[in-house]
Amino acid sequence: MTTKADFNAEEWSTIVEAPLLAGLRVVAADRGGTIRESVAMGKVYQEARQGDGESELLDEIAASPQGLDQERLRASGDLAAAATERLREAVATLEQKASPEEVEAYRRFAFSVAEAAAKAHKEGGFIGIGGKQVSEREQAALDEIAATLGTGAGTGP
Repeated sequence: MTTKADFNAEEWSTIVEAPLLAGLRVVAADRGGTIRESVAMGKVYQEARQGDGESELLDEIAASPQGLDQERLRASGDLAAAATERLREAVATLEQKASPEEVEAYRRFAFSVAEAAAKAHKEGGFIGIGGKQVSEREQAALDEIAATLGTGAGTGP
């Protein structure tokens, strides 16, 4: 079992920050619904904290304080680029130190944070009528995140 103790502070920060950045990448992809999207992302973390047992590593990630390295984010200048970079770094670090099952659980968790943001608010339409569950821009962001994570989870309408 891999735990927080297996990582240095910078590695752990990257691993904890990357799913949050993935969700924010989707939030920034299209206007509207920011509060609902943020709440939906929080629910994924809450469910992960309550779902003890899938992975001790995921339990520790979900229990860690959520925050972003503002300086690093500003230095990148682009949320999409920062999210991609952090996701790649996190997965690469986990592939070196964690079991394949833990890496896969992390990939699913990070993608579920982004997907929850995408599905939290209908895009388009008028006063809740019509619109799409996931906008084209959000879907493009999900596809990019899935590709970065090395999963096929982002494809589809």
